[in-house]
Amino acid sequence: MRKYVIFFYILLLGFWANAQKYSIDIVTEDLPNRLAFYALNKNEKDLDVLLTIKGSNFRQSTGRPRYVRVPATSKVLMKTIVLIRGKKPSYNVEIKINDSLSSRSMVKEYEEIKIPPPKNIVVYITKSCLSCDSLVSALGSSKYTFSQFNIEQEASLSEQLQMSFGPEISLDSINTPILNIGGKLYTDLDSFEMVMKEVRKP
Repeated sequence: MRKYVIFFYILLLGFWANAQKYSIDIVTEDLPNRLAFYALNKNEKDLDVLLTIKGSNFRQSTGRPRYVRVPATSKVLMKTIVLIRGKKPSYNVEIKINDSLSSRSMVKEYEEIKIPPPKNIVVYITKSCLSCDSLVSALGSSKYTFSQFNIEQEASLSEQLQMSFGPEISLDSINTPILNIGGKLYTDLDSFEMVMKEVRKP
């Protein structure tokens, strides 16, 4: 199955002023004789989204387009068009975003997605780390993306970290996770709550 990803970043001038700070990515998936359009909400706020498709060489529902609720950090199927055999579809996609949620918006099934955190998170796992497993598990269950490295298996990273800490501190003696949050190293954040507090700091 082929997938095509198209990103639309639209300034909604003249629309809801508060909604202008939000964007929605539109992802298309190629299905047999059809093309499905999904909305990806990478914001930490539920949004109502109106999708309009105009063009030729395809068929779509003739009903009036409706706003669809796209929950925070989720993927929702917005619309499917039927392709005309032997012809290449040509279309334009328009979206409107409303952050003032309406009870009349259509509610559909959705798929949770991961999004980048406000500050990038990198976890360096040391040989003596006591809380790395629980922290990595909690981060893996969260809505945020992160990276992890076992410094025993990454010689170059181990050397770089050792240079950052200096010769007086052995990496093997650090029994807490070493974290890089937004470019700054930490060794005193051993719980998910502490990491999130630091990530969300201005």
